[in-house]
Amino acid sequence: MVTRATIEEQLSRFDLPGGGNLMSRDMIRALSVEGGTVRYVIEAPSPEIAREMEPLRAATERAIAALEGVTHVSAVLTAHGGAPTAAAAPGKAPPSLKIGGHPKPQEGSLKPASVKSIIAVGSGKGGVGKSTVSSNLAVALARAGKKVGLLDADIYGPSQPRMMGVSGRPASPDGKIIEPLHGHGVTVMSIGLMLDPDKAVVWRGPMLMGALQQMISQVRWGELDVLLVDLPPGTGDVQLTLCQKAEPTGAIIVSTPQDVALLDARKAMDMFRTLKTPILGMIENMSTFHCPECGHEAQIFGHGGVAAEAKSLGLPFLGALPIDLDTRLAGDKGEPVALGDGPVAGAYAALADRLIKGGLV
Repeated sequence: MVTRATIEEQLSRFDLPGGGNLMSRDMIRALSVEGGTVRYVIEAPSPEIAREMEPLRAATERAIAALEGVTHVSAVLTAHGGAPTAAAAPGKAPPSLKIGGHPKPQEGSLKPASVKSIIAVGSGKGGVGKSTVSSNLAVALARAGKKVGLLDADIYGPSQPRMMGVSGRPASPDGKIIEPLHGHGVTVMSIGLMLDPDKAVVWRGPMLMGALQQMISQVRWGELDVLLVDLPPGTGDVQLTLCQKAEPTGAIIVSTPQDVALLDARKAMDMFRTLKTPILGMIENMSTFHCPECGHEAQIFGHGGVAAEAKSLGLPFLGALPIDLDTRLAGDKGEPVALGDGPVAGAYAALADRLIKGGLV
């Protein structure tokens, strides 16, 4: 049976202008090997370069198809910069885009027609690793072949630009449509990309609601299987706007095992039930720590509390994720740990697989 390592070795033989190859230049996304079926995405730096790389894409398909054990190959070519934007008139700068302000009257749902489902990732409190889970789950789903978007809805404390390794202000060709950024096969949008990262966001509720409205309905998300929304702590304006205006498919609750975290998780679940948003399941984060030096296993925040809570409420328990140094280092570097092949990456891959097989994504 063909292996992932064999596919990666074959792709590394395709050299690129300027040096390096498809693997060393980190241009392969969403690589999946299921039996004899191989799927992957080649992500070019820009739409212009992508058009020039079509012969290379076709050549990789032929090379992979020739490998023993491969029965089907699907290679998609995409561009890091997203779709080309309309050019401004000569000598005229593109219109500036203002983020924030009171929400505009809008009939119907905020949910873009091109997005199949929206899943909120909430916790009720901060510090439980909700943003880490969101970014790594997005990457794991993309590696499984899904078209994934990630919306950082934590207006006051946006962290996804750092965790996903994306930077630069998104373009707006007409002052209305926002072109999102792309990282690790995921389409990313965050208020942190639109404002000075060193400046605090000092906004009242209506401005939060207006910004969320813009980031959902004015972003050119493209065709997505799922849009993950990384919610802020609490049960306030952002949560209300999302659940009442964007028709989320459901919500995933992230909590650490200890009772203090579960107190707030229960409040978050009550909020989602009040707003008629289905709860798709619960995740126990920071469940176990394995000492890299001696191998000792410790439950720093307790263990099993989320699983017990899910069972008592009749909710699916989606999995337990460990706490380790690699996860923190990977997030700080903008290279989510789910990109690798270690035990934590495996836990996220299993979580993504469960969501896909359950028909939630």
